[in-house]
Amino acid sequence: MSTAAFKSYRPPVIEPSNEGELLEVAMGPHHPSTHGVFRMDVALDGEIVIKLKPVFGYLHRNHEKIAEKASYLASMPYTDRLDYFCSMTNNWAYAIAVEKLAGIEVPERAQYIRVITAELTRIQNHASAIGFLLQEMGASGTPLMYAFREREKILDIFEELSGSRMMCNYMRFGGCRVELPKDWLEKVAAIVDGLPRFIDEIEALLTGNEILMARTQGVGVLKPDLAVNAGITGPMLRATGVNYDIRKVDRYGIYDRFEFRVPLGDHGDIYDRYMVRVLEMRESVGILRQALKDVPAGPIVDPKQKVRGFRPKPGEAYGRIEGPKGELGFYLISDGSGNPYRYRVRPPSLINLTVLEDMCIGQNVADVVLTFGSVDIVLGEVDR
Repeated sequence: MSTAAFKSYRPPVIEPSNEGELLEVAMGPHHPSTHGVFRMDVALDGEIVIKLKPVFGYLHRNHEKIAEKASYLASMPYTDRLDYFCSMTNNWAYAIAVEKLAGIEVPERAQYIRVITAELTRIQNHASAIGFLLQEMGASGTPLMYAFREREKILDIFEELSGSRMMCNYMRFGGCRVELPKDWLEKVAAIVDGLPRFIDEIEALLTGNEILMARTQGVGVLKPDLAVNAGITGPMLRATGVNYDIRKVDRYGIYDRFEFRVPLGDHGDIYDRYMVRVLEMRESVGILRQALKDVPAGPIVDPKQKVRGFRPKPGEAYGRIEGPKGELGFYLISDGSGNPYRYRVRPPSLINLTVLEDMCIGQNVADVVLTFGSVDIVLGEVDR
């Protein structure tokens, strides 16, 4: 990653002394308004992390088994609750899985709307993740409020489109639920035109900040071979230098029509994860401008698609997308009835948490919170 900030000093990893007794500390569980109900059991040698065990499951809601007893369509609003920051992309991943299972086509106009809502979701998720990371670093609320200012604009647009700010329930098998409101695309274009200034402000405030660099460079390092072997995806994987983006690999929807780069890191540390998210927001702005320019007229849902009596033929399918946090996938098995025989979620938040201990061992205990924050998780998706 080309930035002068990487030329600054990188602190060495402190080796444990292995002298004396270890101190075992339970960090959490915390209130849901933080990262959700999550606990880390940490073993310390002085202030150096020797072991770390993530403990989750406090927020388990039985999402998958509920879906196996409900109709296919009835599960769509449940996907909103997986990651309440990313309901539009959650909807899309589930819709793709069902569309593969049933062989459903999606009209051109709906494909463009899906891309627009997905990239807006990516921007507001990344902005919020950066704001929360700085909050955990001990910064005042300024970066988070900057992020939430832009997020509010996007949520207002989502509310006008779907009737809800966060639990949008907007996608449908074969398209989208309702047509765009009048002047909606023009309002989105106005928001997109203002986003580069917001990203420039974030970078001016943070990217070269001495405290940010000292706290994040060389901290929470994830090696590319471990990331690949552990199934890590999204910004966490790309921060290690691995060029893997499902929008490029699968070219689902109509992503093959847009020009965009895949930002990569060099060191796999917290700073790289921050920079990858900043650069991905810039690329999303480019995708949005291309999509807004070419939205065609036409239907927003396959006219042959039945809402009532939907019963896919027996079979199985896996649909996945490049969600803001990584690969979000749904695996479905149909036995020909009106509800899935098997419904399985592949949540990026849970998978990405599996390497938390590897990133924290040998680090100072104060850096554990930052490393955890740089993963960017939502517990609704982890516990399901």
